[in-house]
Amino acid sequence: MSLKIAIQGIESSFHDLAVQQFFPEMDITLVPCSSFKQVTSALEQKKVDMGVIAIENTIAGSILPNYQLIDDGDFKILGETFLTINMYMMALNGQTIHDIDEVHSHPVALQQCSDYLQKLQPHCKIIEGKDTASVAKKIKEQGLKNVAAIAGKQVAEKFGLTILDRKIQTIKENKTRFVILGNNPINSEGINKASVKFELDHEIGSLSNVLQLLSTFGINLTKIQSFPIEGKPWQYAFFIDVLFKDYELFQEVVLLLEKAVLKLKIMGVYQQNLTNNPYKVTKENELMYEMSK
Repeated sequence: MSLKIAIQGIESSFHDLAVQQFFPEMDITLVPCSSFKQVTSALEQKKVDMGVIAIENTIAGSILPNYQLIDDGDFKILGETFLTINMYMMALNGQTIHDIDEVHSHPVALQQCSDYLQKLQPHCKIIEGKDTASVAKKIKEQGLKNVAAIAGKQVAEKFGLTILDRKIQTIKENKTRFVILGNNPINSEGINKASVKFELDHEIGSLSNVLQLLSTFGINLTKIQSFPIEGKPWQYAFFIDVLFKDYELFQEVVLLLEKAVLKLKIMGVYQQNLTNNPYKVTKENELMYEMSK
């Protein structure tokens, strides 16, 4: 049975590549969405089995609105995968970089290429689009001259566009972390990572106490991100990623954390992925997923 997976963007987008990388051997039906909010809404309304969204980038940093979407949703992070993101400038065949008056792409992609784009201004107008691949598709289908898109190389190949410039991102080692969202665990083997949200009181040392608790039990903090609490000026929640070797010990630490903080939410427990070789979800455990639904 095919898994329905919602992504922000269309086929050949970076989100599509993230799905292919995490689910290399499974039959997938993509459900394109025009926004990250539509991805999580489709998941909450059970129109899809899973959703995939970008959560952070080595140039643009954490995508804070997506943290909020995950926090608001009634689902969990089931896994993660990383893509190396190389940005390419592309346009209709026959166009050159000197012909371009407008450059379109997703806001995050434009941010990743800010240094390059500064060199094109003020001659070129920089315009935000809903995603990288959709902009390139529009240029091809509507025959838009003097307009370029910034997207991955696979997009130019998909829509038959000419690459005008290559690897134009500001920092060449550019990676994006994507998370897989869903309601049912894919596979419990190898679980060693968790994403957690908590809120603290204003007592001196409250954050230090939490970090010390994690350290005492050998829980490795790999990321911490503060986030303003809506309706409570100058108060913040903390999103953390942690690594552990013993899941049962981690569960015991969670019980201790519940006593040390005002609010605690486990946003997902899954397997860490350090490289571009993902924890592969194969047809062998596709049946296990179907049975858990």
